[in-house]
Amino acid sequence: MMTKKNNLIWTAIRTGLLGGVIAVFLCLVGMVEIFSKRAVIETIITLGDFILLASAVSSGFVAARAVFDPEQANKPIKNILAGILAGLSAGLVLALFIFVSYQVNLRTVFLTASPTLFAILTHKQGASGAWQYIGFGAISGFLGAFLFSIPAFFKTNISKAILITFLLALFSGLFRVILVNQGGSIAKAGKYMFGQTGLTISGGVIFFVSILTISLLWSTGSKNIQKGFVKIPKQGQTGVKVVGIALLLYIVLILPQVSGAFIAQVIVIVSLYAMMGLGLNITLGFAGLLDLGFVAFFAVGAYTVGLLTSYGGFGLQHISFWMALPIAVLVAMMFGAILGLPVLGVRGDYLAIATLGFGEIVRLLAGSDFLAKYFGGPQGIIGIQKPCVGILGPFLKVDVPRVCSGIELATPKEIYYLAVAAAILVAFIAWRLRGSRLGRAWMAIREDEDVAEALGINLIQTKLLAYMLGAAFAGLGGAIFTVLVGSIFATSMQLIVSINVVSLIIVGGMGSIPGVIVGAIALIGLPELLREVSEFRFLFYGAALILMMLAKPEGLWPSTATLRELHHDEVDASSEIASEKSSKA
Repeated sequence: MMTKKNNLIWTAIRTGLLGGVIAVFLCLVGMVEIFSKRAVIETIITLGDFILLASAVSSGFVAARAVFDPEQANKPIKNILAGILAGLSAGLVLALFIFVSYQVNLRTVFLTASPTLFAILTHKQGASGAWQYIGFGAISGFLGAFLFSIPAFFKTNISKAILITFLLALFSGLFRVILVNQGGSIAKAGKYMFGQTGLTISGGVIFFVSILTISLLWSTGSKNIQKGFVKIPKQGQTGVKVVGIALLLYIVLILPQVSGAFIAQVIVIVSLYAMMGLGLNITLGFAGLLDLGFVAFFAVGAYTVGLLTSYGGFGLQHISFWMALPIAVLVAMMFGAILGLPVLGVRGDYLAIATLGFGEIVRLLAGSDFLAKYFGGPQGIIGIQKPCVGILGPFLKVDVPRVCSGIELATPKEIYYLAVAAAILVAFIAWRLRGSRLGRAWMAIREDEDVAEALGINLIQTKLLAYMLGAAFAGLGGAIFTVLVGSIFATSMQLIVSINVVSLIIVGGMGSIPGVIVGAIALIGLPELLREVSEFRFLFYGAALILMMLAKPEGLWPSTATLRELHHDEVDASSEIASEKSSKA
């Protein structure tokens, strides 16, 4: 019979072996080699080294948690030893993999097992460099177990500091460009802290210590800060909010000028997905109607603008973008009604399948040879006009390509302002709708259709309005996308677009307007900024969704209703505390 001590040892070894296998997998799929091109801390650790380190640290953390005994919480030595043993096992697996690779040509089976990979792993020391991973694994396992054993207060704040410093390192090139473009002392500070591919050593230390200090202070004094803000007179609170909004608007206005065209284009794409997300949030988040064909409305808005403004042979009227834009929104709303009518009586998974079919039908018809003379078929629609901001020019109809007499929004830097303004407008409308009588009717339908109908809510009218308004937001996004790229093709309207929109709503927070924006930044913006590792985009995408559903199922910025559903005990307790304080006051 296995003793308790042997069981603990086997648990730690098994956890470490699993961590080592994960590290080998990361090597064999090519992640380590590709990620090594990007530094986390220049001259110290690359992104490839970081993911291997993370696997060993995670092994130590998981092993320490597996052997944790609540009765001996003040004696962490057992947890530390389990973490060291797990890290040692993980390092041994990786070391054996590297050693065997120098004895056997693994590339006959695994194409990614290249000499470059093993030169990176051993730091060009050959087979002898493999055994260093045993020591590195033991140290990493100790760090993971130590992180588990410290009090939760410090654990949370240290984890935040590591995560934020890591994110700053990933996007160090972006921050460096923005700061260097400012010139003077700001440029010198940017070069001092941000390198070309990662943080400098000084920058890494400064950011980690600063973030950890701020996080600790905020954790201990956040309640006092909130109380102090509440005690400020109402006029003072309004002034603080106005200053914050003014600062945010200033950043929005100057950002494309200091960051460059690529960053502006990324923000435009995030804004377009945010508009689609806000539209689907009405349909799914407010009304509870799952729509997997939402890209169809995006396509309708895009093709409408393309057909009305193009000079590439398919233009119908050659009108300006500003006249075509409201038409595109109205046509998208009409298609929302067309979709909504047949599926009004369908619920749950069956509704998802029906809407999925609608999205695929629109894409296939737009790209078919049968309708090519109307929609361009596989060749799409090209020669789409750019928006022109002038006095009479925007509303002028001509038969030849118009020369803009005002300011032409031709580049991503210029369309940036149009996309961001449209996203802000859509967010404002969605916010007003949520608190309206119609918004409450949608939420009643989401909770229980039968009860909502019994209370006097017109299901047909309310559902149709949800589809139509959601489609209008998506059509607006499609219209702006068309002028961004200057052409439109059916291949741009794949099912994955709808999946992305659904995912960003779930990750951001179902029914939450700020959550949709945060989800768009997290799932659309961040991968766009990491183009060099884009072939692993969907691997991270899937892992992020799994982690979110396990760790924070309510989303990054959940709505109050969602919080109440998933954490009703905590919400009720905090509400009681707040009411007691207010009554005492």
